[in-house]
Amino acid sequence: MIITKVVPGLLIATPDQESFVESAVQRIGKAMRDALMKNDRIAIALSGGETPRPVYRALSSEVLAWSRVDIHIVDERAVPKDDKRSNYGMIREELLEPTKVTSVFPLEAWKPNLEEAAKEAEATIRKKVRTGPGNVPIFDVVVLGIGDDGHTASLFPNEPTVHDEARLVLAVPAKAAREARLSLARTVLENADNIIVLATGAKKQGAIERVWEVTGDLSATPARILRNARGGITWVIDRAAGGLG
Repeated sequence: MIITKVVPGLLIATPDQESFVESAVQRIGKAMRDALMKNDRIAIALSGGETPRPVYRALSSEVLAWSRVDIHIVDERAVPKDDKRSNYGMIREELLEPTKVTSVFPLEAWKPNLEEAAKEAEATIRKKVRTGPGNVPIFDVVVLGIGDDGHTASLFPNEPTVHDEARLVLAVPAKAAREARLSLARTVLENADNIIVLATGAKKQGAIERVWEVTGDLSATPARILRNARGGITWVIDRAAGGLG
């Protein structure tokens, strides 16, 4: 069992995959509906990976004002957009095509110059996403995951990217077998109105515990930026990821 931890935000621990997907869709859908009631258009940022795949598939059936939704991508590998490892490709297949959303702004990590691509993506965010205090863009909803190593988005342990508060989009260099990437920076993630974190499986337990600990090393566990979230944060996990048996 988890002890001496303070969960930042609301925790929803589900008993199985079906209830995990149902709870995730419910929370994302509610956050989007609430935002649509307050704004003519909303901006959401979605993470890739296998954990959210069935969530996006189910979310595509939700009755929402999709024509008023701008979709951005949290991070992207430097692979062709039709590569099976592309986050945009997965999101397009599971969510964009079924909902026929056309207002989509991928991180174009398939371009040869990632620094230039990062600047272009930053300019797009400045243009498309409403801003708050300090002229910081505010996404209405951001869906994040957490890696076994404690990374979130493409902010990896013991790399300088997690400490960059000047940029909105970062070019993340390749390392060993890992491809180079583009990623939203912590300033954008921390200032979202609503963050929904999705995590399943016992392998995530250690990383989640390190985020939930009252004190800890941001460099070692970049997902600890979630403790600085300005808006609401909801954890939708299964019991294994939470160490709940």
